[in-house]
Amino acid sequence: MQNKHRFKIDDLKMQVLLALEEDIGPGDITTDTLVPPGQTARAAATAGQEGIVCGIEAAKEVFVTLDSSLDFRAVVGDGDAVMPGAALAELSGAAASILKAERTALNFMQRLSGIATLARKFVDAVEGLDVRICDTRKTTPGWRKLEKYAVACGGATNHRWGLYDAVLIKDNHIEIARKSGMTIAQMLDKFRQRAGKGTVVQIEARTLEEVRECIDAGATMILLDNMSNEEMRRAVEMGAAAKGEVIFEASGNVNLDTVREIAETGVHRISVGALTHSAPALDISLQISATS
Repeated sequence: MQNKHRFKIDDLKMQVLLALEEDIGPGDITTDTLVPPGQTARAAATAGQEGIVCGIEAAKEVFVTLDSSLDFRAVVGDGDAVMPGAALAELSGAAASILKAERTALNFMQRLSGIATLARKFVDAVEGLDVRICDTRKTTPGWRKLEKYAVACGGATNHRWGLYDAVLIKDNHIEIARKSGMTIAQMLDKFRQRAGKGTVVQIEARTLEEVRECIDAGATMILLDNMSNEEMRRAVEMGAAAKGEVIFEASGNVNLDTVREIAETGVHRISVGALTHSAPALDISLQISATS
């Protein structure tokens, strides 16, 4: 997997080991009973529908982790567009090993390809407009790096990776901080002093009054939460009239039917939780045939 998407091979190995242990446990009762030692086979992973492939390296890692003697050959790469019937990968070797690893490998490929495919649909929906489609932290626990990698393979942009690499002052933070007497300006000043140069500091606004308060406090990145298209358009105009550039991000119940209209308001980014929490798996199958 590509390092530019912040996924390390060691991270993948850990995920694969956990997944194999979860599925095989102390042994595959069916395969160990029916498949004779020495039986070999060939297999091919095939796309059952149109989409963007992701998880080829993950699938390879599954097979070779279970049995390093298996021969795995990728036919396409992560991020490639495929049509129904397209060959994705081929492998050969011990039949028992292929059968034991089959479901785990497909789980990785189907889940990640589904995310990449949905990400590409959102990106295509706003084609021609100066806006980025971003993911969120609404990921499957333990799968964040994998799922964000898939988002990037689909052409969308990764938002912050966790609570540690960027500041996002949300409504609940604001509510609690206000109780202690802090203003928006004081909150932002705290982060300017602490976060250091280059750290992204974003603040959420739910109304145009809050947008005005954020702009007056010197905010450079504002998250527009669940606003109407007209409100977002007016917020962008307010930002354009202010001194200095203000980046606006739209958030809240974004779908493929509404994303282009949202983009046309002039916002710079649109965050879509559905990319990772609601992407349907891509149809991928593995056909196996005995060779000896």
